[in-house]
Amino acid sequence: MASPADISSTPAVLTYFIPPENGERAYQHINADPITGEKLLNFTKVDHAVEIENLRGKEDSVNLDSAGFQFGRHAPKHTSFENDEEIKTEYYPESIALIKQLTGASRVVLFDHTIRRHRPGQFDDSPQKRQPVSQAHVDQTPVSSVERVHRHLPASDAPGLVKKRFQIINLWRPISHVAWDWPLALCDYRSVDPTKDTLPIALVYPDREGETYGITYNPNHKWKYLRGMTREEFVLIKCFDSIQDGSVAQFTPHTAFKDPSTPEGSPLRESIELRALVFYDNQ
Repeated sequence: MASPADISSTPAVLTYFIPPENGERAYQHINADPITGEKLLNFTKVDHAVEIENLRGKEDSVNLDSAGFQFGRHAPKHTSFENDEEIKTEYYPESIALIKQLTGASRVVLFDHTIRRHRPGQFDDSPQKRQPVSQAHVDQTPVSSVERVHRHLPASDAPGLVKKRFQIINLWRPISHVAWDWPLALCDYRSVDPTKDTLPIALVYPDREGETYGITYNPNHKWKYLRGMTREEFVLIKCFDSIQDGSVAQFTPHTAFKDPSTPEGSPLRESIELRALVFYDNQ
């Protein structure tokens, strides 16, 4: 099997978002039809060919403040990832410690996690059968990020916490085996226009509403990935930063993609992502 560093970049086709033609707010109902996989929505999508740079050997060229994402190596003590309660009791604490160590945060609250397993030809995307997301997006908007703090933190804490710097960061890593199949591409924030390239999308749940960013096409986008990520490697993905003055990356567009350089016979991708509220006392 080829070395992860054997190629400098790979061609790919990424899916971008197109706003509704009538100018109304974009929305998508979260529950898909279990037979067709279709979701009720009012926007469209378009595919664009791009080149994705392999950062293997150049991992230190990006970090959370500059590009909006950061690679690292840390073998997890929890390795089974089969039981949600075990993940919460075993993997959550070590992940909180890791995020604190890397960011200098004073408080980290994990509010959920998702296991993704690639299942070609299956349309059921229910919570226990999540697949890689193959469209350029950001998990949160500024509005939904503040709402997350109020939703997951005590009412006595939330108002004070949002007055200081806080972030939403995903901790993503492969599980079971190397992620050759449908790896994760990340867009360097320095190539993004945060106003023109983002489409706020209302996510309509049965009992509430959230909001994410769909990403619209910009030929200036610089896409990166770490080819052949192992179980011992991870990436921190910034979804929001309350510092909005342009001095740091605000977010990271990301998407799974079909990599034509994937070695033949590679196992299907399996990964976990944790979503964290990250707070700072001194910023």
